[in-house]
Amino acid sequence: MLTNKQTKYLRTEAIKLSSFFQVGKEGVSKNQINMIDDALEANELIKFNVLKTCVAPIREIALDIAGGTKSEIVQIIGRTIVLFRTSKKNIFQLPKDLK
Repeated sequence: MLTNKQTKYLRTEAIKLSSFFQVGKEGVSKNQINMIDDALEANELIKFNVLKTCVAPIREIALDIAGGTKSEIVQIIGRTIVLFRTSKKNIFQLPKDLK
């Protein structure tokens, strides 16, 4: 589970990213989940768009993909979803919450 500080850090990093995938009117397929899973392993942080033709709610799509890829939802803005999952590469050094 990401802390608020880590989520804020990942949101700022996500601004620099371009979208990796698009979810269309058919919704999320098993093949798309596998491709997103591979992208998360390679990049840790990914951004993708949900097209206007998609009839499923955006929050539901984000939860389906996050569950299928064992990732965490960093942000949902409009039709853009940002996901994060740590990989073996450890690309992002998340800030620690010190209390």
